[in-house]
Parts: sequence; C-alpha cells; structure tokens
Amino acid sequence: MTDLPVWAALLTGFLVLLGAGFTLIGTIGLLRLPSFYERMHAPTLGSTWGTAGILLGSIVFFSVMQSRPILHEVLIAAFVTVTTPVTLMLLARAALYRDRTEGSTAVPRRFSSHREDSA
Repeated sequence: MTDLPVWAALLTGFLVLLGAGFTLIGTIGLLRLPSFYERMHAPTLGSTWGTAGILLGSIVFFSVMQSRPILHEVLIAAFVTVTTPVTLMLLARAALYRDRTEGSTAVPRRFSSHREDSA
C-alpha cells in the first residue's frame, strides 16, 4: 500500500466514496418514496451510478498498483448497465399488468392505456 501515489489514493478514495454516495441515495429513495412506481427509479440509478464510481476507483487503484491498464471492471460495468434497466422494465411491466387486471387505482395516469385517456 505504501507504493500507491498520493494522487491515486485520493482519486480512488473520492471515486469509491462517490459511488457509495450514489448507492446510498438510491437506497434512501427506495425507502422514502411512497408508491412502487416512484420507488423503481431511485435504486436503479443509484446502483448504476454507484457501481460506476466504485469500478472507476478500482480501475485507478489496480492500474496504478500493477503499472498497466486493468480493465476487467469494464465487463462488470457493462453487465450492470445492461441488466439493471432491463430488470426495471420487467418489474414495471409486471406491476402494470397486475394492477390493470386487478382494476387497481394505483396505476399512474401517464401509464394508463390510450382508450382510457380518450374517454
């Protein structure tokens, strides 16, 4: 650890704390927002941006320590960036289908079908 330059330690620490902060904000949004439809967005952004910050910090740290670019984390970032929004869309569609078939009033107005809007 003593071989790590100060600039790399500060940059790594900043990026990891930034990523952890984004993740914390997403978690707080998940806990504080009132409805399912409002709660979906915050953790998705929190996990994507949080993962990005932590992975960038990891790239900086291991690249400096091994004196060559380390890019394994790029694969992790790609998988998280692709799978998180897809999971969100699937959860939203399942919830919308469930709420519409049950006739729930919890469906947000902008998500209602066109037939209901024109009536």
